[in-house]
Amino acid sequence: MAEEDDSQKTEDPTSKKLEDARKKGQVPVSKEVGNFMLLFGGGLVLMMLGPSMAEAVRDLSLGFIEHPHMIDVSRAGMPILFKDVMLGMLWVLGIPFVLLVFFAAAGHLLQNGLVVAVDRIEPKPEKLNPLKGLKNQFSMKTMVEFVKNVSKLLLVGVVLTLVIMPELVDVELYPQIPLALTLERLYDMIVILLIATISLTAVIAGLDFAYQRYEFNKQMKMSKQEIKDEYKQTEGSPEIKAKVRQIRMQRAQQRMMSNVPSADVVITNPTHFAVALKYDIDTMGAPMCVAKGQDNIALKIREVAEENGVTVMENPPVARALFATVEIDQEVPPEHYKAVAEIISFVFRQKGKKLG
Repeated sequence: MAEEDDSQKTEDPTSKKLEDARKKGQVPVSKEVGNFMLLFGGGLVLMMLGPSMAEAVRDLSLGFIEHPHMIDVSRAGMPILFKDVMLGMLWVLGIPFVLLVFFAAAGHLLQNGLVVAVDRIEPKPEKLNPLKGLKNQFSMKTMVEFVKNVSKLLLVGVVLTLVIMPELVDVELYPQIPLALTLERLYDMIVILLIATISLTAVIAGLDFAYQRYEFNKQMKMSKQEIKDEYKQTEGSPEIKAKVRQIRMQRAQQRMMSNVPSADVVITNPTHFAVALKYDIDTMGAPMCVAKGQDNIALKIREVAEENGVTVMENPPVARALFATVEIDQEVPPEHYKAVAEIISFVFRQKGKKLG
């Protein structure tokens, strides 16, 4: 039955399902990306801060080597000595530690951003079930991870061997050359190994990142019935319906306000109602309502009209009648032709327009 259900999940997950999964902490995470960032950060710290760290450790230990007789090992001096050593080591290792923590955190943030999931940290009794834990140890996912790790180790070993072998052709000559030159050669080999390891880890991280995204999307796939059920659930929510109505009203109001500057006249109550009319003798059989509103919206229509030089006329009976009988983008009904014609004629005469 499970296989049948999985076979029916052919549709991409909806944004709601992905958002719900994110709230639960279910996001595609590649451990290899984290490993790469940590290794990259470690290599960067070693290359940039390695020499200064070595000098700091040398300076810290120099006093113990050159002047051991001056070390106070008494009961009163030991705490001071311990504090000085700890502060010195903290100063040496503090900045590299902070940088490594930053790179480790960046490895997770770059994949999915900040994910806060309380469900992941809540104690769950089923996690203490030994049978379930044993079952997880032999699951397909665990086997895939095991094969991936073994393959990664073999690949890294082969690549590093191929990279380092040319550098070891004259290793038997190292005892015969000066120590400084030997150390320089060893340092060069460490840098080469580090670059090769980071490059290979970057490729592995990229492949694993794509694989984890693919697997996550596969797990999140939905059946057509699940999409229908989710749609019914979300559309049936009173909060969502109210939100949709509010958005539609806001958009309709914005479109209506954009029509006010093209009107020929705005008839007001003067403050409770406002109806904006437009008349084009060549294309319209009668004046058309391009905007109307009550109370605050009426005031806004009047403000927009005045800002754009549209004539505003106070005629409470006509304003109330038109507000009640005509809708936006509809022509004035015949019973109001006479009253509206008088208003339009007056406005057109003021503007020097001809009615035809």
